[in-house]
Order: sequence, then structure tokens, then C-alpha cells
Amino acid sequence: MDTKGRLVAGSHNRNEFVLINADEVARVTSVKELSGQICQICGDEIEISVDGEPFVACNECAFPVCRPCYEYERREGNQACPQCKTRYKRIKGCPRVEGDEEEDGADDLENEFDIANHDRRDPHHIAAAILSARLNINRGSQPHVSGISTPAELDAASVATEIPLLTYGQEDVGISSDKHALIIPPFMSRGKRVHPMPVPDPSMTLPPRPMDPKKDLAVYGYGTVAWKERMEDWKKKQNENLQVVKHEGNNGDEFEDPDLPMMDEGRQPLSRKLPIPSSKINPYRLIILLRLAIVGLFFHYRILHPVNDAYVLWLISVICEIWFAVSWILDQFPKWYPIERETYLDRLSLRYEKEGKPSELASVDIFVSTVDPMKEPPLITANTVLSILSVDYPVDKVACYVSDDGAAMLTFEALSETSEFARKWVPFCKKFNIEPRAPEWYFAQKVDYLRDKVDPTFVRERRAMKREYEEFKVRINGLVAMAQKVPEEGWTMQDGTPWPGNNVRDHPGMIQVFLGHDGVRDIEGNELPRLIYVSREKRPGFDHHKKAGAMNALVRVSAIISNAPFLLNVDCDHYINNSKALREAMCFMMDPISGKKICYVQFPQRFDGIDRHDRYSNRNVVFFDINMKGLDGIQGPIYVGTGCVFRRQALYGYDAPVKKRPPRRTCNCLPKWCCCCCRSKKKNRKSKSNDKKKNNKEVSKQIHVLENIEEGIEGIDNEKSSLMPKIKFEKKFGQSPVFIASTLMEDGGVPKGPTTASLLKEAIHVISCCYEDKTDWGKEVGWIYGSVTEDILTGFKMHCHGWRSVYCIPKRPAFKGSAPINLSDRLHQVLRWALGSVEIFFSRHCPIWYGYGCGLKSLERFSYIASVVYPLTSIPLLIYCTLPAVCLLTGKFIVPEISNIASILFMSLFIVIAVTSILEMQWGGVGIHDWWRNEQFWVIGGVSSHLFALFQGLLKVLAGVNTNFTVTSKGGDDGEFSELYIFKWTSLLIPPMTLLIINIIGVIVGISDAISNGYDSWGPLFGRLFFAFWVIVHLYPFLKGLMGKQDRLPTIIVVWSILLASIFSLLWARVNPFISKGGIVLEVCGLNCD
Repeated sequence: MDTKGRLVAGSHNRNEFVLINADEVARVTSVKELSGQICQICGDEIEISVDGEPFVACNECAFPVCRPCYEYERREGNQACPQCKTRYKRIKGCPRVEGDEEEDGADDLENEFDIANHDRRDPHHIAAAILSARLNINRGSQPHVSGISTPAELDAASVATEIPLLTYGQEDVGISSDKHALIIPPFMSRGKRVHPMPVPDPSMTLPPRPMDPKKDLAVYGYGTVAWKERMEDWKKKQNENLQVVKHEGNNGDEFEDPDLPMMDEGRQPLSRKLPIPSSKINPYRLIILLRLAIVGLFFHYRILHPVNDAYVLWLISVICEIWFAVSWILDQFPKWYPIERETYLDRLSLRYEKEGKPSELASVDIFVSTVDPMKEPPLITANTVLSILSVDYPVDKVACYVSDDGAAMLTFEALSETSEFARKWVPFCKKFNIEPRAPEWYFAQKVDYLRDKVDPTFVRERRAMKREYEEFKVRINGLVAMAQKVPEEGWTMQDGTPWPGNNVRDHPGMIQVFLGHDGVRDIEGNELPRLIYVSREKRPGFDHHKKAGAMNALVRVSAIISNAPFLLNVDCDHYINNSKALREAMCFMMDPISGKKICYVQFPQRFDGIDRHDRYSNRNVVFFDINMKGLDGIQGPIYVGTGCVFRRQALYGYDAPVKKRPPRRTCNCLPKWCCCCCRSKKKNRKSKSNDKKKNNKEVSKQIHVLENIEEGIEGIDNEKSSLMPKIKFEKKFGQSPVFIASTLMEDGGVPKGPTTASLLKEAIHVISCCYEDKTDWGKEVGWIYGSVTEDILTGFKMHCHGWRSVYCIPKRPAFKGSAPINLSDRLHQVLRWALGSVEIFFSRHCPIWYGYGCGLKSLERFSYIASVVYPLTSIPLLIYCTLPAVCLLTGKFIVPEISNIASILFMSLFIVIAVTSILEMQWGGVGIHDWWRNEQFWVIGGVSSHLFALFQGLLKVLAGVNTNFTVTSKGGDDGEFSELYIFKWTSLLIPPMTLLIINIIGVIVGISDAISNGYDSWGPLFGRLFFAFWVIVHLYPFLKGLMGKQDRLPTIIVVWSILLASIFSLLWARVNPFISKGGIVLEVCGLNCD
């Protein structure tokens, strides 16, 4: 879509359509003035023929209909003009359909049989198309296996009188013997061939060969037992030849077929599963079962042995332990079938990137979302966009959409600068094949970039490019500094036009195509991917649904402009670290065997800028390397919000394709009066009729979406009946005919015909604030509303529709981003995630009761339940972390005096817990340091963020009190890890701080009490002390963050100094040598003896 580099702004409700930066400032352009004659069905402009005349579909009334609608009506509709009801005649250049009169001329055969539209120019495919059109009269409902679109709807009676229908080895009774059929002769090739369909010689003619049906078909070599035997011999020989080529190479002249690599590697699977070795996974499963049994025995003992003198403490502890066990089961069993995957990028290239031909890789629309440029610095967003534009993928297949939900002119100007710098950066990346392709991180690498690059040209251009990037950073930082103070009259653009987004909460929709239109190329003259700025319309009084609403707006506007079949969404701070990431995803999505059932490919999140110790478990390695691998073996990983490649059709709420069952076995040996055969035939006929009705129903839906065809339905008004299917589609997708038409295109692509003006009008329409009213957007279509964690809900709905997802972990991380390393920011981030889970728990989409009887598997449901109920663990965890201090202060304990058998049981439980974790780390490839940090932050986040999220969720559901969405800060400018030591007070710090203080006090009081009471009290104290130290050790990172940066004295020394000082002070008070321990204590009586 060419906008000539102008910003398009408008509002569908207010009938505004403005082109800014045009020849006339702020010129309001009417869409009808830019268009020619308009099609009365789809609203697109009618094409102009070579003679300069508009296309005329009906010669009787000249009702304005464009060529695509004309062909669609002839192919799928009632083949009549909507106005005068006259049957359409075939126009030269259009394919033949059922009911067309016979034509004597042969100058339009390719268009008549719809061959030219599929780029099948060789004589073999032309003849095959004609033959298929003639012979497949009664198979119109069957799919074309050959992939050639043929007019299967030909008139059976008229064609059958000319050419008979041959069967395998038998003649049709209804065919007279004086008729002949066209048989395609096999092509003769030089040398031996290993393909069933050799490449034809274009110089050869294609004379049809007559065949007499009276003769034996063996004369012609078709349909006989000998022919089948020869086919089996050929298949066997082909497999042997492929093995020779694969293992021994091709050194002779025996295999000269240029397409042989396609047979060998190109047709192999594009990916494969790598199960965890049995030496690792079998002991892991055995330990899980053993742990389950020990947990059962543990609760048997705990329930049958209450503590009478501390019954309340015992009861509370047992309830908490039961909840922990349920949570463990929900988390553990989805990891029963962990797998890994491996992709083959070379096979992908062999299959879809043939030498000398355009790339057949699918197009990808990439979404980048941003809100506040002050919290999400434009330089970080610019690096993400630059890494997308320079990705290793065909440039005409990539379109980058940047959603500016804050309508900030700073973001718009930064993207304008980014588009200019991309003209230099993209060719540099592709010329020298550098990684990563985000300039900030590429130039920040602490590696010797000259190690493998000895070319002096690279050294010179790299230095020049670094200078260009430094100047680019200066310009971006200058824009940021300028944006700190907003003018009173608002921002104005360079041509003097007021910025449409000056009012963030009340502004029209805006679209700007920076790259991808004609005339904008890189400095070497090569084409660049599309870069499109989008800011959806916002008006007061509308619920815009935060990030989920912005993503749905991008889905619609991208369908109008590029309509790629696959979508990739990334956060503005997640750049593409592996330039082949899209190819990795296509190895799954475009796999001809299993790709059709995959709704999305999720990549793990990896982060830059995290301290070496990962104090607050920002990397979350346990989740991404253990839990997600386990889910991949069931139905696929959950969607985590970024770094995910979607299938567009799955986002539209369609069900996953159902695998067709093989046909039932039928017997031909028994006579026709056999009852079982009759029954089977009746069943087959009934199922075929039902399938035919279903297919006709689906086709009629598609017809009525694009056309208003009046059909008389008994008992229903004609006008209402013609609008019913259209209304159903509009209720689901909204009132945009162009967008609805795009949803029917499974393989993507924009239909030819609509003008730029009509597309711009529709693009502004679909991002208007009221477009989603009374539709299924956010309910069944697109990103699902109802939670701030729209990612979990969206993935859950897809899995309920029967789709499966895939987890892809390339050797080089596909994406990298930044994470909040400050304690307060990290807690707020976890709070937002937990609040989203609580919202899902109290909604109708809760996996506990939603989605039964659909395509969701049981273990996958377990994982979704675990991802929703984990904030509820905060209350038992808070209570359980308080119990040690209570036990130390009161002298009571939650466990009675245990016997030897009970001691063995407790020790066994601790051992199996440790062994389970060790085996998980072994097959997941996780280090013990990452595992321990994850355990620590589970306690820290559980008693703070999860607890607050639970109460906020309850307030929202019961009292309707909404909480504001806080955007996490994406970067800092004060040096490496500077934010790690910044102390930001927040109420989230109160619960863990309280737990820490009372447990330290409990330890001091317990030790002092043991010192005072003597040797016998030390035995029971050890259990309580172990319990309290468990809490303190888990809260240690929190304490370290609370202490801030210690320039000279480490935090651990301060903590242990206070603790040991208190203990020794009490001990000194107990064994003070200056106090007499024996004899009679003499006191002054107070009497005056004198």
C-alpha cells in the first residue's frame, strides 16, 4: 500500500480522512475522488482493461462488478447478475465453469481451464489440467490431489458424450465403444530417472494418443496388475537410489536429475522431536511415583498423630501442607513427557527457496508494542525495529508494525529516524552476516570482532557504521530531551500540522508507512521490509483493553495492508538475537505433515543486563527450560506474551483441522444384496450427503460475506435471508468487508483490485475505537480480554480449539530482552502477572471449569490450572513462614515427638524432594544456582506480590475496584547494574520484611530460652531452628536488596554479625563470671542494727 510517505489519520465514526505532509497542508481527501468506478459487491475499484475500458461483467445491464467478484460468483455462486438475474457468460481471460457453452476457438485454453493462474506453463501440466477437467466430472466435491485447480463443475451430460470416463482395468457400462479417451504419453528422458514425474522437455509437442476402450489396457501400460508391479519395482529402486545418494554421494552419471536434492533432503521433515534419554527420564518418573507414595504416608502419619498441646498450630500446618501437595501435583505431572526439538534450516531452503525462482516462504507480519516512551526508551524500541528489518528472511515477506498506544510524537519521530538509519544498517548486517543485528548490543559485545573477519573492508565499514550509530543515538537522545517539556499548544509536525495525538485519551487513528513503499530503498538500491507506524483511535468512554486491544488492532490493520498468514509479536525491548529465528519457526509452521495443526511457536525468553548472580531470578530458567519442555511433550507450551509466532487463522478463533479418519473397509466379494454391504453403503451415502451439505453450507457462508445474493427461502423474507450469513460474519469479525474477505484467505495475501484509497479507508476503519462493539473480538477472536495477562488466556483458548503449540529452543537464543533488576520493579512485575492469574481464576475462562469436551488434553489442563491458582498459595505460604517464629516464641511445635519410623519417613521425604530436583536439573540443563534462586524468589514473591494480587483480584471481582496497569521500566542510564542497588519503597516490601524480623527474633528468643533452661531443651529446639533458618535463607535475597549497596561491608557479614552478637550477648548473660553461682545469696535487709 503506497501512501507516498504521508501520515494517514482519521476516524471512521466522524467520517474524517486526513493525509498529512501532502502537497496541501492537512488536506481532507475524499475517498470517492481517488477512486474510479466502484464494485457494488465488495466496494473495490473496477479494473481497467488493456483497451482502456472498464471491466463489464454483464452485457445486459452493465451492473458494476469487478473481475474477482465476477469470477467468484461464477465459480461459487448462482452464476447470475445480481441486478438483472441474467446468467453470466464466460469472458475471455476467465476460467470455464459448469454450464458454459462449448467454444470453438482454442486461443484462450490456458485461461479457460484456469491453468495460467497457477504458473503451470509446461505442456505436461496443461494436458493434465485439461484431462482432469474432462475426466473428473463427478468428483467436484473431492480435493484436487495434484494441486492444479480445474473446473470440476463441468456439465456431466455434455462432456460425457464426448469423452468416456475410464476406470482401473474396467470399462464404464455407460460409455459406448466408439468413444475414445485422451491418454497422456509418458515423456522420454535421456538416461535413467528416479522420479514418477520427470521434468518434461519444453521443445516436445504433446499429441494426444487415442485409446480404444475395447482393447486390453495392458497394451497401453495402464491399470493392469503388471503396471502395479512395475510401480512397486520403481518405488523399491527409488528408495535404493536415494540411499546411495544420501550415503555414498553422486559421483557418476547415473543420477543426473536436477530435482534429486528435492527428493532426498527437501522432502524430509523440517524438524524432529528429541525425547529425553531414557537413562535420565525413567529414574525421574520413578522418583516422582516414589515421592507420591511417600507424601501419602506422610499425610497418613500427620493426620493420625495430632499435637494435643498445640492443636491449632498442628491443624493449620496440616492444611497448608495439603495445599502444597496439591500444588506440587498440578506442577509436577505436566512434566511427565518432556521433549526437545531440532530444526533443519537447510531442508527448509531446499523445499521453499529453489534456485532461480522466487522464494516460497510464507510472509510474516511482526508486531512491536509500546506505550510510554519515557518508561520504554525510544532507543530500545529502535534497536528492536532494526533487528527486525535486518532479519535473515526475504524482504518482501516481512512487514513490521509498531503499535504506539500512547500516540506519542516522540515515538513517531524516533521511528522516522530509525527508518533512515535502517537504509544503512540493513545492508551492512546482510553483507557481513553479523549477529546480533541490534546495533546497541552488537557494538557492546566484549569480543574480538576481528577474530574471524580479516577483510579490511569489514573493518573499515564497521568503524564507519559505529560512527553512524553514535550519531543516530545523539539524534534520538536529542528527541528525548526535547520531549521532556511539552509545549502548551501541543506538538506540531514539521509542516506545521498539529500532531493528531496531542490528547492521549482523545485522538484519531494514525497510520504511517515509513518503509516498503515505492522509491524507498537502502543505500545499495535493494528493497527494504515494510515499516508501518500504527496508533489506534482513542475516545473517552471506551474501554480500549490495554495491550490486548492494541494487538487486536494490529491484527486487523495488518490484514488490510499485508495479510501475512503468520504473525510474530515481540515487546519493544525484545530484539531478535538470532537472525534466523523466523526460519526456525517456519520449520514447524510450514511443515507439510504436522504444520497445519500448530497455532503458535513459542521461543524462550532470554535477557541481557542481569547481574551475574541473578539475585531476583529474572532469567526464570527453571520455567523456560524445565516446565516448558514438559508441556511441549503434551499439547505445547503456554503463550508467554512475547517471542511467539502465530498462525493467523488460529487467532481468528477457528478450530484446528481435524485429522481425517481412513475410510472403512468395504467388501466387494459378496453380492450386492448382502445386508452388511447394503448397510455400509447406506452409511457411506449418508455420511457423504452430510459432508456435502456441510461443505455447501460453509461455501454459502463465504459467498454471502462478499456478495448480497438474494435466495428465496421458504418462510423467510428474501432480504433477511440474504443478510443472515453476512450478519453472522460481521458479528464475529466486525463490519469491514475487506477484513472479512482477508479472513477467508488461509494462505494470506491481499486480494488484487482494491485501490490505495479504499485500503486506507478500511485500515482507518478497523482501528477505530468502536469497531469491536458487538463483535467477538476479545471473546473468541484475537487476543482475549478479561485479564492483564492476556497471553495465558489467548493461548488457553487456542488449545481449547484443538490446536497444539511448539516450543523451539535454537542453539543461539532467538530473542533477548531486558528485565527489571531492581527489587521493587521486579515485585511489581510479578504482581501484574499474579493479578492476571487471579482475574482468570474468577472469570468464566477458568481452566478448572471451562473447555471440557474440546481439544484440551488433561495434563495440559493441569498446567493451566497451576498457572491460575498459584497466587492462592500465598496465604498458606505466609502462614507456614510465620509458624517457625510462633513455635520459637511459644515453645510449641507442629510435630509431636517422633519415633524412629517417623524419622525415617521424614528423612525419606526430604531425600526424594532433593532427588527430584536434581534429576530435573539434569534433563533440563539447569544449574543448581539458577534452581536455588528460583526457590528463593518463589518464597519472596509468594509472600508479597502474590498475596497483594490475590486481595486486589478479590476487590476487583467483589467490589469492582480496578487497579492501574503499571508499565515496567525497560532501561537505565546510570551504568551497569546501577538499578540493582536503588531502594524504592513500596507496600510490597512489608510482608517479607515482617517475616524476616519475627523469625530472627524467634531464633534469638529460642536460643536464649534453651540457654536458660539447660541441656534438655536443646533437643526440641533444633527442629524449630531448622524451620526458622529455612525461612531466613529463602528471604536472604530480599534482605540483601533491602540493605542496598554496601561499598565496603558485604550484607551477609552485617546480618550474621547482628545474629551472632545477639546470641553471644544472651550467652554472656547466662554464664557471667562476675555473678556468684554457689552459696547463700546475701542481701541487705534494710534494718539498722545499731
